[in-house]
Amino acid sequence: MTGGKHTESEDQQRRGWRWLRPVIAGTVLVLAVGAGAAAVTLWEPTEVEPGRPVVATTKTDPTKDTTPLAWGPTRGELATARELVAGWGDKKLAGQVIVGRYHGTDPAKAARMVRKFHLAGVSVTGENVVDEEQVRATTAAVSRAVAADGRSFPAVIGVDQEGGVVSHLRGVATEFPEFARAGDAIEAKPGKGVAVTTEAARTTALELRDLGFTWAFAPVADVTVGAADPTIGSRSPSERPKTAAAAVSAAVQGYNAAGLVSTTKHFPGHGAVTGDTHLGLQELDFGMKKLKRRDLVPFDAAVDAGAPAVMISHVDVKAVAPGKPASMAAPIYDLLRDDLGFDGVAVTDSLGMGAVTTTTKKPSVAALEAGADLLLMPANSKAAHRSVVKALRSGRLDHSRVEDAAAKVVAMQMWQQRVAGAVPVPDDVREQAEKASAALSEAAPEG
Repeated sequence: MTGGKHTESEDQQRRGWRWLRPVIAGTVLVLAVGAGAAAVTLWEPTEVEPGRPVVATTKTDPTKDTTPLAWGPTRGELATARELVAGWGDKKLAGQVIVGRYHGTDPAKAARMVRKFHLAGVSVTGENVVDEEQVRATTAAVSRAVAADGRSFPAVIGVDQEGGVVSHLRGVATEFPEFARAGDAIEAKPGKGVAVTTEAARTTALELRDLGFTWAFAPVADVTVGAADPTIGSRSPSERPKTAAAAVSAAVQGYNAAGLVSTTKHFPGHGAVTGDTHLGLQELDFGMKKLKRRDLVPFDAAVDAGAPAVMISHVDVKAVAPGKPASMAAPIYDLLRDDLGFDGVAVTDSLGMGAVTTTTKKPSVAALEAGADLLLMPANSKAAHRSVVKALRSGRLDHSRVEDAAAKVVAMQMWQQRVAGAVPVPDDVREQAEKASAALSEAAPEG
């Protein structure tokens, strides 16, 4: 409209609409695939003004959109996941955002917990490992439990298998050197260093998949300060941000290529923290300028490389959210989402760590409120599930917030299932992994 009057073209359009009359009850659906999406053409035969063409309207089906998102899944997978979780009750919704911890080595115990509380899955630690046969039995039992719960996508079955000192499958999977060796190799010969780092991650991922895992809680993206850093140390790829960024980017690409979900950690950086967050809340006390110039560099590179998941630390980041663990602070998630542009799964560090248990009541609820999508290893999985269900029913937690989180996790698992299906685990995976481990060690200069 212009000046309160219809234009000539608008008057013609209005006159045309008066001639439209439905003639039959029903529609003819024509599927037309194009540009990665399925389009549904809805055509109702009508009586029209003589001389005017019949116009078909097009409605796209978002679940058929094969356009990939930066963090892995397609738009269609995310849309499908959103439709799926929208129909779930509070208990199932709450479970899908929790990766449980369990004690002992009984596969049936882990499976019962997953089935009873509808958990996304479990994290397997050294405490839960006996030998290869028992590990395979555990991952298979958890997978069956998820399937028995009516979920057609894989369980989140994760493990800390970084290489070096943090390798919870010691004696079961191939042992790789500490991630610092990747940084050393890249410093020595950048091209070769990146290649051996990618291959180490790729073969690690294939071997983990062969054992039944779908996630690895690696790589470490923290930029260490050296001897003053008691927690990360050689788990870090380097004291140099650019070298660390190159190593992390290479590793993420290796994991992605093999169809295993990697978890870049511990955002926004743990390498300059001089205390242990397993014991209590520790501070990262320098300013935002230094944080961006130093600690955020490898995380930024991981996002650019297509990182599917990022783990949030429990560090007290003074420049962003002073006085609370990063995993419980909305400004930290805003930093990850808005500044770094990460849209994937934000997973907490283990919620059984002292930095959380000594500072936060109902940490599972607080983390979801802040922006977490997946809660890793609450101190008590049953209590965590109960607290999230209660918060949903009381209105403390908004349903849409938890549905969004659950949908991302489900979509992530759909991606893992799809890529893994296209990339079979080779029969000689163990030999490939051993070769990659040796190549990484040899590429890094001694001393």
